[in-house]
Amino acid sequence: MEYLLAQDVESVVEITGLTIAELADELGVSRITVSNWINNKSKASERHIKGFYTYAFKKGVRLNKIKEEFYREDEVKTNELLLFHGAKTKIEGELRLDCNKRINDFGNGFYCGENLEQSAMFVAMYKNSSLYMLKFDPSTLKCKKFNVDRNWALTIAYYRGRLNEYADTKLVRRLIRDVEGVDYIVAPIADNRMFEIIDSFVDGEITDVQCRHSLSATNLGMQYVFISKRALSQITLLERCYLADLEKEAYLAARKDCFKMNLDKVKLAKKQYRNRGVYIEDLLK
Repeated sequence: MEYLLAQDVESVVEITGLTIAELADELGVSRITVSNWINNKSKASERHIKGFYTYAFKKGVRLNKIKEEFYREDEVKTNELLLFHGAKTKIEGELRLDCNKRINDFGNGFYCGENLEQSAMFVAMYKNSSLYMLKFDPSTLKCKKFNVDRNWALTIAYYRGRLNEYADTKLVRRLIRDVEGVDYIVAPIADNRMFEIIDSFVDGEITDVQCRHSLSATNLGMQYVFISKRALSQITLLERCYLADLEKEAYLAARKDCFKMNLDKVKLAKKQYRNRGVYIEDLLK
């Protein structure tokens, strides 16, 4: 799936009030070139694609946010959900459950977020990253939903290989059994900050209550994890969206600001709930 460049060029012309010739001048190309993009008579080079989307963002045209709003308005009329998938480059071929090579929160699966910024910020540091908007019909599927709690932290710790010594305990076996029989999972997103907190809990440095309140302080929203082929069959890719470098920088800056505030919350949560709750050895013995 390629970018919807023709549609996006027309949108920028409409929003800015520029003529095609004026837009062409701004981009340093001929009017015929822009007309050919709009009419799909020629394919734009990577340099021209980058130049166009960078220009649009500099002019204050937030194409991706506008698209998100339109899709959300359509979402209200159906039972389908609008989701987002950040890719380091692009999706090749059909959607797969094993497309992620790193260790993930819930093992193999196709991971999506519930809003644009949330998904874009996780791939904003990659040079050729892009964002996919998709719709998902959950009506016939079985779901497991997690909140920011002890069970969620323990499940993530298990899939990330941090509970090997507790894998045969009754609680851990039950948690994994609950996940294995579903089509998709809805759970809070975990990033490196959360992994550090979960590690502190697994290592016996903080209690389950301290862990839960610290994790709540770093809330990044919810993720959808598709773990069955049946779930993948209910996904429809809507479009691939270009992430201009300036747009990526904005997402990274917002994430940095959020990180500082959440870090302060974590410090206070550990102090406020000190000596409350149980340690992992007592919980899983």
